[in-house]
Amino acid sequence: MSDQAIETLFEEDRRYPPPTEFTAQANAKPEIHDIPFEEFWEREGRERVTWFEPFTSLLEWELPYAKWYGGGKINVAYNCLDRHVEAGLGDRVAFYYEGEPEGERAAITYEQLLDEVVRAANGLKALGVGKGTPVGIYMGMGPGLPVAMLACARLGAPHTVVFGGFSAEALADRLNDMRCEVLLTQDESYRRGTIVPLKRNADDALASCPGVRSVVVGQRTRGDVPMTSGRDITWNDLVEGQSTDPASCPCEPMDSEDLLYLLYTSGTTAKPKGIAHTTAGYLVGVASTHHYIFDLKPGLDVYWCAADIGWVTGHSYIVYGPLCNGATSVLYEGTPDFPDKDRWWEIVERYKVTILYTAPTAIRAHMKWGPEHAAKHDLSSLRLLGTVGEPINPEAWMWYRQHIGSDRTPIVDTWWQTETGMVLITPLPGITTTKPGSATKPFPGIDAGVVDDHGNDVGPGGGGYLVLKRPWPAMTRGIFGDEARFRATYWERFPGMYFAGDGARIDEDGDFWLLGRVDDVMNVSGHRISTIEVESALVDHQSVAEAAVCGRFDALTGQAIVAYVTLKGGEEGSVERLEELRNHVAVKIGPIAKPANIVFTPELPKTRSGKIMRRLLRDVAENRPLGDTTTLADPAVVSEIADRAEAQPTEE
Repeated sequence: MSDQAIETLFEEDRRYPPPTEFTAQANAKPEIHDIPFEEFWEREGRERVTWFEPFTSLLEWELPYAKWYGGGKINVAYNCLDRHVEAGLGDRVAFYYEGEPEGERAAITYEQLLDEVVRAANGLKALGVGKGTPVGIYMGMGPGLPVAMLACARLGAPHTVVFGGFSAEALADRLNDMRCEVLLTQDESYRRGTIVPLKRNADDALASCPGVRSVVVGQRTRGDVPMTSGRDITWNDLVEGQSTDPASCPCEPMDSEDLLYLLYTSGTTAKPKGIAHTTAGYLVGVASTHHYIFDLKPGLDVYWCAADIGWVTGHSYIVYGPLCNGATSVLYEGTPDFPDKDRWWEIVERYKVTILYTAPTAIRAHMKWGPEHAAKHDLSSLRLLGTVGEPINPEAWMWYRQHIGSDRTPIVDTWWQTETGMVLITPLPGITTTKPGSATKPFPGIDAGVVDDHGNDVGPGGGGYLVLKRPWPAMTRGIFGDEARFRATYWERFPGMYFAGDGARIDEDGDFWLLGRVDDVMNVSGHRISTIEVESALVDHQSVAEAAVCGRFDALTGQAIVAYVTLKGGEEGSVERLEELRNHVAVKIGPIAKPANIVFTPELPKTRSGKIMRRLLRDVAENRPLGDTTTLADPAVVSEIADRAEAQPTEE
């Protein structure tokens, strides 16, 4: 029996020091890690954003609630738009927009974006939206979405963005929980060549949302959708005749701790959690991390975060952080494989993207499709790559570096959550020696640790639970309307520390390795083994594109390891390949980690954001009825996996 909270068995010895030429021009200098906590965030608060009234105190901390930049008055929309235009940067491109239908493109400048935000804010004011009015946003990935968010921020109206792939029921839950009075949506949107019926979904949701009094409908496809008289108005009618003069709709001065938005994230219960993010600390946090981690050079770089704005990555690193920093970004409506599997690389080539930030799931999908799609395009403009969303397998990290970064670009593997608001553990390009699969060090001003079941630091080499030991500016201010749940979820497991719910280890160099959700740790013969390490060992095999691992009940060992594997090039599984992969895991980790059985499948069950739903794989492994599949991109995948699991052999 191990005395570690989580055993760590996978070893990685490849190292990539920062290129000398990158170090010479990097935003982050080595001494950044030596700046005291208070001094660092004080400086960032004064220099990174523009205040209407300066803050008078840095931090008030009464666990579990932090108040940052007390006494300050600020507006997020002003920082993202007005101040850049006032500084003479109105002609700079804010977004290169690429619609899913080919040929649909626009270059939107900061001045044009400000015009649209002011018109929209004036229109919303006419609907009675003002400071404190809760607004729901249910839209596809297009310029209308950041316009809607920034118009709300301009007025001081907190918003909740609901991902455009969510169902009517999910939308209704969120609108009712926040008590939204207004909904901003669209007729329809495009996804992988099909139409997403946003307005029809919204109407279904609104049947159980009596608090919503006004609905604004943008015209994306100009499809024929029902409009309810007295409640619904088109976006064109909302903004028609409205002034674009910023003086006609001054930015609302907001207290530092005023609510900016809620973003709902799933929990262990059916009820989604409304994660609250406030104004000043959040903006300072996302702008600072965006500046240093992505080494942004405004006016020179073309930055592309290939996430959806409906998730926190899009809020922090498509909208608020980049626009606050005056960045030029790519905004893409569609998926990586429509109409062809080289669509992303075509976009990188067209706009000469210099910084690309995406998820390990997307990287593994490109691995599965093959490097030939990227090879057709000139990707030489790329100078920095980033990953987000889950731990990245070392082999996916290497594929990304070699085939997308031409074996020369640094990779920033970032760890953070909806609740943290900003990146907390990350390399700083130009400073950090990176290791495939490691998020390396905490960001300056962040105190992270790994502890055992009793809250004691496990020390180098040990696996355990990832915690944060002091507050940071962009941290959530709570779960909306549920203080008890907030305390119980994040603060009671280890008193005095924020528990992230993730496993991690710290190596001999002090670098952090994320081990995935602690819910995904398997107990095999008394050994607590992380799913991510077994998955990494499988993906290390040259024939494997993707792998997902879970545990199932076993009378002898407590749990047995079940692996779901997608092979490269469309290869079908075989008994020979099964045994080869089991032995490969034994070599990479040890015999204790050999999967009891492997299910070969052409696809893994993923949410519309690309995360693998291991909960459903556990249902298949245990022969249980499947849980909720409404958030899956393709619900049919799980049924096919279940059929294959029954038909494929088991190795015990």
